[in-house]
Amino acid sequence: MSSSLYQVLKEIKPMDVEAMKTAQTRQDELTKPRGSLGRLEELSIKMAGIKDKVISGFEHKAIITMAADHGVVNDEVSLYPQEVTRQMVFNFLAGGAAINVLARLVGARVVIVDMGVIGGFEPHPGLICKMIDFGTKDMTKGPAMTKEQALDSIQAGIEVIEGEIAKGLDIVGTGDMGIGNTTASSAICTAITGDLVENVTGYGAGLSDRQRAHKIEMIKQALELNKPDSKDPIDVLSKVGGFEIGGLAGVMLGAAAHRIPVVIDGFISGAAALIATELAPLLKNYLIAAHLSAESGHKRLLEYLGLVPLLNLGMRLGEGTGAVLGMAIVEAGVKTLNEMATFAGAGVSRNKKDSLS
Repeated sequence: MSSSLYQVLKEIKPMDVEAMKTAQTRQDELTKPRGSLGRLEELSIKMAGIKDKVISGFEHKAIITMAADHGVVNDEVSLYPQEVTRQMVFNFLAGGAAINVLARLVGARVVIVDMGVIGGFEPHPGLICKMIDFGTKDMTKGPAMTKEQALDSIQAGIEVIEGEIAKGLDIVGTGDMGIGNTTASSAICTAITGDLVENVTGYGAGLSDRQRAHKIEMIKQALELNKPDSKDPIDVLSKVGGFEIGGLAGVMLGAAAHRIPVVIDGFISGAAALIATELAPLLKNYLIAAHLSAESGHKRLLEYLGLVPLLNLGMRLGEGTGAVLGMAIVEAGVKTLNEMATFAGAGVSRNKKDSLS
C-alpha cells in the first residue's frame, strides 16, 4: 500500500550534515586543487547529504515522464493540436523520442505515465495508467480540476515513485508531455511567485509575438476568474494546473521521503516543483535543476526556488530530456569523489598551503 500525502510530508527530513562533512573531507584529500572541480564537488557533497552516506554511484536510474491533456488548448494557446499528446506517448512507448535516445545513453529506464490523455490507451506493458480524467477543463472558463482531482494527481505521483523504488531506484529525473502545459505552468508560476504574467510566459513550441500576446491574455483571464490562493498550493494546482504537473509534484515528494535525489527537467517540472516545495519546503534540498529552459518563466521560477541550473543548452523540449543530461553530470560528481586517488594514496605532493592547513 502506498503512503498517503500526509505520511510523505512527515518523512521528508533535512540532509545529513555529518555525511556531507565526510564527503567534503574526502574532496579536500583528492589529487586536485581544492574546489577545482567546481559544481561536481558540490553535487557529490549534496548527494552524500541526501543519501546519508558517501555513495559510489547510481545503479538504478529512471526518468518518469508524465502525460496529460489541457482544456485550455481550446483557446488556441498552442501551435500543436491536442492529439499530439497521445501521439507522442505512442512514440515514447516505441522508443523513438528524444528522451528514449538520451536515457539509453546514460542507462536510465523511461517510465511513461498516463495522467489524463484524451482518448486513453489500451493496456501496454510500458505504460502506467493513473488517469485522473480525459484532460483538464478549460481554466479560462473555470477551475482546471477539482481539489479532489488535484490531490488524486499528487497521490498518483507518490504511488508511481514508490512502485519504481520497489524495483530499485537510486536517482530519478522528471519529464512531461502535454500540449498546452506551458500555459498552465506560466499560470502556476505567476500565482505562486507573484511575478507578472508577461515575465513568465514564453513562446511555447514556437508561437509568434501575436500568438504569445493572446496566450498571455488567456492566462490573465484564468487567474482573474479563478483567483488561486498563492498560500495554498493545492488550490493553485486545482484552478490553473495540470494532472501531469500534480503527478510530478507527487513524484518529487515521494522520492524525497525515501532520500532519493530528484533531477528536474524544464519549465513544467519546475512548476511541479513550485507546488511540491510549497507543500514541503525541505524538498528543495533534494532537487537538482538540470538546465535552464528557453521558456522565459523558467529562470524566474528557479530563482524563486533557489536552484542554479547545471546546463544552459537552449533546450525547451520537455519529456525529461534535460533531466537525463543533468543526471549524467550528477553521477560524474559522485564518481570523481569516489574513484579519484588521494594525495597520500597516489604519492603526490600537496599544495604547500593545503599542507599547512
